[in-house]
Amino acid sequence: MMNAKLERTHSMLATPKTGEGRVYFHPILMMHAATLYGKTYTEFMSDHNVLVESNLRLLEMYDHDAVSVISDPYREASAFGATITFNGDNSPKGEKLVHSMEDVERLEIPDVYACERTLDRINGVKLFREKLGEPFPIIGWVEGPLAEAADLAGVSEILMNMVIEPEMVQALQLKCLQMAKNFALAQIKAGANIIGVGDAVCSQISKDMYDEFCLPLHKELFSFIHAQGAIVKLHICGNITHILPSLAKTDVDILDVDWMVNVREAYEVMGEDVMICGNLDPVTVVMQGDKKLIKEKYDAVKSQIPLENWIMMAGCEIPRATPVENMRYLREISIGR
Repeated sequence: MMNAKLERTHSMLATPKTGEGRVYFHPILMMHAATLYGKTYTEFMSDHNVLVESNLRLLEMYDHDAVSVISDPYREASAFGATITFNGDNSPKGEKLVHSMEDVERLEIPDVYACERTLDRINGVKLFREKLGEPFPIIGWVEGPLAEAADLAGVSEILMNMVIEPEMVQALQLKCLQMAKNFALAQIKAGANIIGVGDAVCSQISKDMYDEFCLPLHKELFSFIHAQGAIVKLHICGNITHILPSLAKTDVDILDVDWMVNVREAYEVMGEDVMICGNLDPVTVVMQGDKKLIKEKYDAVKSQIPLENWIMMAGCEIPRATPVENMRYLREISIGR
């Protein structure tokens, strides 16, 4: 029998199609969605109509169990005032805004409704809800405090300043935390019932540094999201094995687990009230694999974790060139066909 927390998570993930024997399937669709819709990645990131319609087309093709407004990590940075450079089908680049404590102190927390790129994501959530109605799971998305600090100051600079100027990093993170709260709230009001939090830089730091710089802020952010009625999905690319014991203290509902993390270990450390989302290798299995390899790896993950605690997903984004038949096959085997 599920505990109350896991039951609540399942209730937020439910669709009319989910039920006995159907494994949840939550692929991260960005470049792949844009390409199949005949649009550039820049168009996908810049226009919520393209993002929504491309994802809805893939929803018809793959019959997955949630949609998301995830697109790129620079929505909030743009709102803070950074110049974002787009280049067709390539990933965007963001201008560094923060170089010193003085820059942090001058940084103003923006109005998410007044800034073009944050408003576009809010409108994406709203359009998804209009198109899909209730109760289909819609995943809003925010940058976690450390990831957003790195977007504003640079990854190398943040990692260095965590050692030589920790007060600056902590002060910047607090502003990023408030921004994440504001942006999450706006998306929840627009119709998101799940908030994804991307904090990729956390896989690059030690457990002690995570505990000092990130754990208190994650707990505060997740508590805030829960208080607004939504559930939390945490996405940290890379190997997070060393920080799993700390992540277990955050009260997260869904934890994305990349392909290099052992699923069984993640489940055992996180506990039976957390959903583990992953962790097929997006390149060698999902994109390049044949049916035999895909089924073998799918069964291997499935055998390591109770189905009530598992959401099937590649460890990260579905690559642009992934064959449609591979994605359809994943859906087929996850409903027992």
